[in-house]
Amino acid sequence: MSRPAAFLLLLALGACSQGPAPGPAPVALDCAKGFEPLSQAIAAQPSFTEAEAPGEPYRYINAEDGKVSYVITRPGAPGHPAIIRQVGGETTGCAFGDKAGYDQLLAYLSSLSGARKK
Repeated sequence: MSRPAAFLLLLALGACSQGPAPGPAPVALDCAKGFEPLSQAIAAQPSFTEAEAPGEPYRYINAEDGKVSYVITRPGAPGHPAIIRQVGGETTGCAFGDKAGYDQLLAYLSSLSGARKK
């Protein structure tokens, strides 16, 4: 095969490629797993990092692309133990502890989102 023909073949093959394969899907909130196992699975995801939150009773774990975020409560947080998952404008979660405290946590996170939108 001549060099020009080989080059054209490589260009054609490159045009057909789909680019890099998407990474694994973010951990779904399967509340039946329980707080500790689910927290560990979330923290162990590749391409996710934990944001520093000194003095706050929460762990913030975010996808590097910013599309998915998790809030995991620590002792002393309202509704502890609880896990919140935010994807786009949708917030879902698992309330393993006090329901009123969980609702307070959701209201707090909603107020942060509202403050960023203004």
